[in-house]
Amino acid sequence: MTFKKSNILFAAALTAFVFVSSCEDGKKKEEQLRIETERVEMEAAEKAKMETQAKEAEMKEQARANSIAGQAMMNKDLSTLAGALQAADLSAMLSEPGNYTVFAPSNQAFEKLPQKKRDELMLPENKEMLAEVLTYHVVPGVITSDKLAAAIKGANGSYTFKTVKGEELTAMMNGDQYVIKDGSGKKAQVILGNVEASNGIIYIIDTVLMSKK
Repeated sequence: MTFKKSNILFAAALTAFVFVSSCEDGKKKEEQLRIETERVEMEAAEKAKMETQAKEAEMKEQARANSIAGQAMMNKDLSTLAGALQAADLSAMLSEPGNYTVFAPSNQAFEKLPQKKRDELMLPENKEMLAEVLTYHVVPGVITSDKLAAAIKGANGSYTFKTVKGEELTAMMNGDQYVIKDGSGKKAQVILGNVEASNGIIYIIDTVLMSKK
């Protein structure tokens, strides 16, 4: 009888041990599954984050390449302007997101300036002077050719607006050609207009504009 009772107690203890061990194993498995799930989720989140960052970086690079400064660097007829923008530390401004209208002098436009004047503008000590000349060609906001034509018509043929430099330019029509007059009274003809960029619009002109002295 005592032996039988001992067997029963042993069996009960063994059953309890197996049950407890089984519970502990179950908890370990649940914990391992939780850890593995968290690891997979973290890896997936990190991968998604890296993919998003890579996509954003690619989009920014494309925007810079298609920016006003980027297009100036890629256009062989604007190589002088591109060099001047870099010399005046304005490339960054016209590469970043924004809304600008730029009247971009062609290489031939710069060649109209006396050689002495060109050399003077490109001297490192005259960087501020060069920046003033270049910013006189930049207007806040995006002015498409349709808007410009409407503004000229609405202003009785002579539309005046301010550059980022704070000085004025005047737009008018000569037949079907856009003409931009600077502060000194000199006129530049638009030879290519409405060139879209990621941060504005470009009009290529045949003369360097100068503010009134």
